[in-house]
Parts: sequence; structure tokens; C-alpha cells
Amino acid sequence: MKAFSYERIDDAAQAAARAFEVPGSKFIAGGTNLLDLMKHEIEVPPHLIDITRTGLDDITETGEGGVRIGALVSNTALAANERIRCDYPVLSRALFSGASGQLRNKASTGGNLLQRTRCPYFYDTAMPCNKRAPGAGCAALDEGADTRQLGVIGTSEHCIATHPSDMAVALRVLDAEVETITPQGQTRRLTLDEFYRLPGDTPDVENVLEPGEIITGVVLPAPVGGRQQYYKVRDRASYAFALVSVALIETDDGKGRVALGGVAHKPWRRDEADAELGNGAKAVMAKLLDGARPTDENAYKLTLAERTLAALLAKE
Repeated sequence: MKAFSYERIDDAAQAAARAFEVPGSKFIAGGTNLLDLMKHEIEVPPHLIDITRTGLDDITETGEGGVRIGALVSNTALAANERIRCDYPVLSRALFSGASGQLRNKASTGGNLLQRTRCPYFYDTAMPCNKRAPGAGCAALDEGADTRQLGVIGTSEHCIATHPSDMAVALRVLDAEVETITPQGQTRRLTLDEFYRLPGDTPDVENVLEPGEIITGVVLPAPVGGRQQYYKVRDRASYAFALVSVALIETDDGKGRVALGGVAHKPWRRDEADAELGNGAKAVMAKLLDGARPTDENAYKLTLAERTLAALLAKE
């Protein structure tokens, strides 16, 4: 691990301003992903800003009937919250399917959104990776590469990595928004679709945060009711990232929403696919995965996603 400096700041706006002053700074809360990246020297921030005392650890009601989740709320606290379990069960289920109990106790809401891909070539510093070292190339696209767990849609000739978060998939199907504050003190609210970027020719730029900008919370709209499900297909029963995950909401008015994890650079959802839910899983996936470019090793994800959704739709 490279040497770095450290300070604790107790105000989010001041933390953002300080991060802007010291280029390359990183915010640290639970550190469940960042510290691993630093140990592997994938991330080498010169300065860490501890934001654990900024007071962003509350779950509160909004005036619109929804819920605001502070960026420092732990995954465990969020998943166990009575309001979340009752009105947004897809989010609670997604959180409980991720990582381990110990990690969920430390991992924060903001940090979960910002966790980086688990592509094996991203973590292997001996291999070329455009996400880790822009312009180096993508080992996952080389002949004979192991691509079984990688992306099938929204990819580019520069990167086929996937986003690892379970929570983000549930937030996407719930139409959640991300709140931020810039170093200049301005606030923003972004949909999950706006927040995450596809790889294009800059896969190292994963979201639209400006230098120093900090996530302060996530806002859920008023609950839509109906049936909510989250199912994660993985290689082992726990402590494994999704091969494919499906977040599904079937509302009382006969409509619905579906989002996928494990298939793209960000949680994957399309409005035109939601409109096909009444016509079955095959019709949904024809729209949702239109334009997919799988490799020979991960083409199974197209069938797996369809069958997983079909199983959820068939549940009584």
C-alpha cells in the first residue's frame, strides 16, 4: 500500500471542498472496497478524507411520502429498517443477498453505489485494463480470456466489466435518486440511470460525479405497493457476486418494472421492457437485452436472465 495522508471532516460540504483542493483525494467511510483496492495498489489516493462523522446516517421520511437514506447508513441498518422492509422489500432483499454480515455492518449506502467492478482483469495489475489504466487495453477482450462473469450488454470495445452492486439494482427498479453536494456547495439530484455511465471509450469514468462531489443520500419515491422480488443467481449460496440478478416489481394496477444486475456496467433497465411484463419473460427480455453482445463464455446469461424472470413471474 502506498503512503497517504488522512484527515477527518465533520461536514459534507467542507469535505467536498477539501477533496477538490487535494486532487486525487478519496472519501472513506466503511472502506470495505476502497481499502482492498489500495492494498492491491489499484487505487493510490494521496489523501483520505474520513466522513464518518458528517451525520449522514439517518433514514427519514420525505414530504412526498418517500424515504431519504443518508449516505452513511450501513447496509445492515438499511436492510433491517421497518419502513424499508414493509414498503420497499425489493431493496431489503437485495441488500441481504450481498456480501456477508460483517461487511454489511460496515458498508455504507454511498460506498455501495461507488464500489468498483470485480472483473478479474481489473484486479490483476499484471494484465492490461482500460478501467484501471486508461489506454492500456482490455485483457477480457483478448482471445481465450475468461469472460464468464462479465457483461453482455452496454459494453464497448474498451471494456466489458459489470457493476457489482445488488443494492443499486433494487434502487434502479424503485426509481431512486442520488443526492450530492459539490465543492462549490451546490446540490444535485440524479436518477440512477443518470448517475452511472456506460464504458464507451472512457471505462475508467464510471459515474457523473465531478471532482470532489460527494454523495449525501439516496431518495426513494412514495411506495408503489404490489409485489416486489429480488433474486440473485450466483456460483455459491453466499458471499458471491451475481452472474445474473433480477429485481421485479408487479404493481396493483397490472403494471410493473424489472431491472437486471450482473449483465452490464450499471443496473440495466429499459422502459419499453417494463411495458412487456404482461406478455411474459421472453417478451420482456427481447426488449431489455436487445443489442446484447455476449461472448461465447457468457452468452448463457441471456437465457439465465429470461428463466430467472420467468420463475419470479410464476411465483404465487
